[in-house]
Amino acid sequence: MSEKSGTSDYEMTTYYYDPDSEPCQKAEVKNFASQFLPPLYSLVLIFGLVGNALVVLILIKYKRLKSMTDIYLLNLAISDLLFILSLPFWAYYAAREWYFGDAMCKILSGVYYAGFYSGMFFIILLTIDRYLAIVHAVFALKARRRTYGILTSVVIWGVAILASLPWLIFHGAQKEVSHWSCSPHYPPGQERKWKQFQTLKMNILGLVFPMVIMIFCYTEIIKTLLRCRNEKKHKAVRLIFIIMVVYFAFWTPFNIVVFIYTFQNSFSLNNCERSSQLEIAIQVTEAIAMIHCCINPVIYAFVGEKFRKYLRTFFQNHIVVHLCKHCPALHSDKLDRVSSTYTPSTAENDISFGL
Repeated sequence: MSEKSGTSDYEMTTYYYDPDSEPCQKAEVKNFASQFLPPLYSLVLIFGLVGNALVVLILIKYKRLKSMTDIYLLNLAISDLLFILSLPFWAYYAAREWYFGDAMCKILSGVYYAGFYSGMFFIILLTIDRYLAIVHAVFALKARRRTYGILTSVVIWGVAILASLPWLIFHGAQKEVSHWSCSPHYPPGQERKWKQFQTLKMNILGLVFPMVIMIFCYTEIIKTLLRCRNEKKHKAVRLIFIIMVVYFAFWTPFNIVVFIYTFQNSFSLNNCERSSQLEIAIQVTEAIAMIHCCINPVIYAFVGEKFRKYLRTFFQNHIVVHLCKHCPALHSDKLDRVSSTYTPSTAENDISFGL
């Protein structure tokens, strides 16, 4: 086991290469990671941190977390922030070596996967929330309460932490020939089984299981919408549907490449050249997946009318006003005009940023 390609569990050099084969040195993989990942992670850090921080601010300050949907969107933004706040450490590691000790190696590895699983689980909850609101509207009046949203969020975070626990336990800092690495160290003789188990778990929980649930939910939602022809309900499902599609578009390539890499013997790809190509493919697809952390705020801005109003109000009342104190027109747009767009009755029935 050698150097970590970025933030994933998939190491370079000989990590997944057949241990019965001759050593496979892959200097080009490390060189590619050191040049490609740090600048990309820096951009994701800047845009993702600003975007998701604004989402959290608007949900708390303007939406006041009045509905179950608001609770789930808040937790989805927090999941993205978990990825983002760890990026400076992984960027430094990709460029040089692991400098932050054994404890930080374990914590950041656990945080990465807790963010991955929790983000996927909250997208599932948002989909189920839309399904209940549209297909089972009467039952949803009782089930879609803020209290239930908080309770299910606590459960989801517990499940996400349990799912990420093996990475926290097995990851550790280790002195290699001339540098320090942060990589998984499984019990002797069990390395291959643990790697295969981790990959299967990630693909089942992060791809197959969510896809089955979402296909079922949106099939029933589309049937209901075709019957009722309600424009408000069409808008209510649009935001969550786009969030779901974007998630799969960004994360599916990474899951597929990791699966092929883990079981490369079964695909007759266990030679040095193919293994190197797969490791570079993992780096590229993982970097694409990390960009997803910046996308949800953009979706809200383009799809959610209320989000745009809240965002405009925030900038006018807290940013532009301080930059231009002698512009009286900027002071006329008060929060009351925006906050009046929702009431206790509508807060439980809209899609937060979507209407």
